[in-house]
Amino acid sequence: MKTGSLTQRGALLLLLLLAPAVTPTWYAGSGYSPDESYNEVYAEEVPDTRALDYREMRCHTLPFITSGTYTCTNGMLLDSRCDYSCSSGYHLEGDRSRICMEDGRWSGGEPVCVDIDPPKIRCPHSREKIAEPEKLTARVYWDPPLVKDSADGTITRVTLRGPEPGSHFPEGEHVIRYTAYDRAYNRASCKFIVKVQVSCSRNLKWTLSAFLTMRDIITPNLTFSLAVRRCPILKPPQHGYLTCSSAGDNYGAICEYHCDGGYERQGTPSRVCQSSRQWSGSPPVCTPMKINVNVNSAAGLLDQFYEKQRLLIVSAPDPSNRYYKMQISMLQQSTCGLDLRHVTIIELVGQPPQEVGRIREQQLSAGIIEELRQFQRLTRSYFNMVLIDKQGIDRERYMEPVTPEEIFTFIDDYLLSNQELARRAEQRDVCE
Repeated sequence: MKTGSLTQRGALLLLLLLAPAVTPTWYAGSGYSPDESYNEVYAEEVPDTRALDYREMRCHTLPFITSGTYTCTNGMLLDSRCDYSCSSGYHLEGDRSRICMEDGRWSGGEPVCVDIDPPKIRCPHSREKIAEPEKLTARVYWDPPLVKDSADGTITRVTLRGPEPGSHFPEGEHVIRYTAYDRAYNRASCKFIVKVQVSCSRNLKWTLSAFLTMRDIITPNLTFSLAVRRCPILKPPQHGYLTCSSAGDNYGAICEYHCDGGYERQGTPSRVCQSSRQWSGSPPVCTPMKINVNVNSAAGLLDQFYEKQRLLIVSAPDPSNRYYKMQISMLQQSTCGLDLRHVTIIELVGQPPQEVGRIREQQLSAGIIEELRQFQRLTRSYFNMVLIDKQGIDRERYMEPVTPEEIFTFIDDYLLSNQELARRAEQRDVCE
């Protein structure tokens, strides 16, 4: 009996403990009363606390870049790394790799493939020709240069500096230069030399030979001299100078006219001393260089300075930039030294659409400004400056202001030709 009594007491205690968890449900006004024998039990739904599967997170598909591609370690899924590469002849600028992050975005920014390699150009071999008897010139022919672009194979144009094939050349050495441009405005040049010799006439050779023979037979001790035909001494042009072959005034001598920095030649580039003791052609003049800014491309603008002027391109994010104001102030006080070294300044200042580009007082169009920036890789984000030589090659870059003396020292030490060095020696104290 004791065991049964204990069992009954335990059951009653268990019912008392469970009573608060089990409650009858009834609805007032429904016409029904609670049924003591029926109870509803509500259980709260427990949320699914399983961890999210991050391996299934994805980033958007990356677009392909022009003249390049990319490869990814795990497609577009989380932590996948995509490495960019460019086609042959192009260089990658920007982030080389991007990673898919937890927020569904790619790290870094989209890079670009830039063609910065110049085209390949090969000129014909130098050649030498002897003019026909009693003629002071010789006609010379050659094949055009071989040109190939290392990137997309497109050559936009090839220019020639010098006479065309089949032209008549006077006695002396003549430099023929070709320049090729690709679609990205990269350029490459080559040159060769045409050398022409003027022969004596057969009659003159025979007469001189016979005369010498008779002299040796009749009067062995007779001395004589042949008069050299000479032309009047040429005067150098105002704002320029001359370079002449041989003695500079004898028959067959060639004198070339050159102009100082900031000036360009108007007229024939050279004159020849003729048998009549007169110079061919008429003297040219050196006039202030006129820059045409109304051109269709940056290449057309830069061509005007080729082998004539060096360029210093100054770029700044806005006119109030401290570095820009400091640099321009120093350059404005050194115009004589800049002119002496044939340096023209181009300014690119500000942000589109208020961006300004100018050469002296002449304004550049927005299209030319953009092409110049891309061609010379000049950013709008901060002050930067590039020095370009007379062949259009980037020779030095600056990220902060430099004194004109530093620029002049670099030009004098590395960029001056032999003719310019001689000219600089003559004009040593011109700016003092």
